[in-house]
Amino acid sequence: MRNKLAVMAFGLVFLAGCLTNVPYDVDDPRAGPPDEGGYGTNPHRYRHDMDFADFYDYLAPHGVWVSYRPYGYVWVPRHVGYRWRPYSSGRWLWTDYGWTWIAREEWGWVPFHYGRWSWDRSLGWFWVPGTVWAPAWVTWRWGDIYIGWAPLPPDADFVPGMGIHGPYHLHDDRWVFVEGRDFQHDRIDRYALPYEKNPSALRFSVHKSELAARDREVHNEGADIEDVRRLTRTAVSRHELEDADGPDDIRVGERSVRIFRPAVKKNESARPKSSMDQTEAEKDLPEIRKKELENGGSEPAAVRLKEGQDREMRSLERSQEVEKEALKRRVEADEQKAETPAEKEKAAKEGEVKAGELRKTQEGEKAKVGARHEEEKKTLKGTIRKKEGA
Repeated sequence: MRNKLAVMAFGLVFLAGCLTNVPYDVDDPRAGPPDEGGYGTNPHRYRHDMDFADFYDYLAPHGVWVSYRPYGYVWVPRHVGYRWRPYSSGRWLWTDYGWTWIAREEWGWVPFHYGRWSWDRSLGWFWVPGTVWAPAWVTWRWGDIYIGWAPLPPDADFVPGMGIHGPYHLHDDRWVFVEGRDFQHDRIDRYALPYEKNPSALRFSVHKSELAARDREVHNEGADIEDVRRLTRTAVSRHELEDADGPDDIRVGERSVRIFRPAVKKNESARPKSSMDQTEAEKDLPEIRKKELENGGSEPAAVRLKEGQDREMRSLERSQEVEKEALKRRVEADEQKAETPAEKEKAAKEGEVKAGELRKTQEGEKAKVGARHEEEKKTLKGTIRKKEGA
């Protein structure tokens, strides 16, 4: 099985670009990999048995394995683009296990359904292997404008009957937010807001849902179905989850989705065939990413970069207009509730203050996104010059 999966991994094309330059805060890990002995999948529902050695082999062509304290071996993906975040390139489907992530990355059946993700300033996003399958290991926020989700870190333990347990902090930049009306799009990465927008999106949303365990299996209730229907103004189709025979058998039908979800054992003795130590990875991976910028697709890297930046700016500007309209409606409602001219005048003045604050915030968001875009262009130009001079 291990050799078969390793062969499948070769020869397929990945997403363009390979620079991770998002300024996330660095967590101080306080624990090792999640203890998953107290819950898990029902082994009778799965046709295949695998262990960490299979994960090591399958993911090796798509990234780098790093010996990283205190988690052991962690996996750092490559060829994932400038603004890539876990659970950003794909779509959400409502299944009999709740909101289920369907990744566009061919390797997505592993790190988006087993284990946890975390961030390192030098490595970027890295994945800590786990043994329990879930529709998606994420936490959720939503409100009248936005729906957002973030990968749960390794320090977040899942306890049946209690949900997520243990101290952990998610930096603002860890979230992926979209306008609620775009939530059911099958290319949700095209509508993801720039991470500079996240502080505002967090203020316009609340935390409402965690994971749940039923019959020793993890369910992801996520965003409320009625809220999704209201925000998207579309029906939410329920898909029956079926077991695929392997990674190449994953597919989405009109009312069903086939997903490969084998039972997995930890296997403490397994080791990746090739890996880096933490110091070596922190030194070499940033340079490796820069060198790969020109080798990520059929279009020139500069074209891909501009298209992504333009799309990101359009999403930002559209979301800002939605916020302005929401504030306007709120102020008008407050004025209508006023019982006296003085109260009405007070509501109008408060509305002007809020509008000014919102305008200032939005100008700051746009400036930060623009500055990052310029840095991305400079990085790309520098990489191209080095390549031409080689």
